[in-house]
Amino acid sequence: MDMDSVYPYLTECASEAARIARGVTADQLSAPTPCKEWDVRGLVSHLVLYSSHGLEHRALRKQLPDELTSRDFTADADWAERYAAQLDRAVAAWSDPAVWKGDVDLGFTSMPAPEIAALITKELAVHGWDLAHATGQQCRISDDAAALVLSVVDEHAEVYRQYGGFTDPVPLPDSAPAFERALAGSGRDPRWTP
Repeated sequence: MDMDSVYPYLTECASEAARIARGVTADQLSAPTPCKEWDVRGLVSHLVLYSSHGLEHRALRKQLPDELTSRDFTADADWAERYAAQLDRAVAAWSDPAVWKGDVDLGFTSMPAPEIAALITKELAVHGWDLAHATGQQCRISDDAAALVLSVVDEHAEVYRQYGGFTDPVPLPDSAPAFERALAGSGRDPRWTP
């Protein structure tokens, strides 16, 4: 994995997540999501924290400040626009080829920078889908982005399950589209509705 094989899909999935966020209305914040532990408000705060602030902080090799980890990002009426702007900053930080070299210290372990970027691309796509389906929208990513997300899910699913990030895989035929298989591999039912 390197910049050329991840960055285009990081950019694509960030743009799609921002589009989906802009489609969320205030009256949907208490709605259920495919992530049983979160309503839309909780999902949005997780998504904003890790996929935009976390993405930028990883590029800069900085830890997330405590002030961010406990924030309800939806408390700001313009949270979706703020999220889009923060995503732009984060994606711009990863546009520097030097950022893709070496490891990123996560506090409890370190990982190669391209792997971190791929994991956050997965977060953008999968939680983007969660948010879209919870709010009556569609999540649209390219087949190539879906293939990357599926490879990340396949490689890291067991670790995610150990820490409660994924649940048991949902049975799906091998002929299903790559993104649906990625969702199913992460414990999501691609046919989920509120």
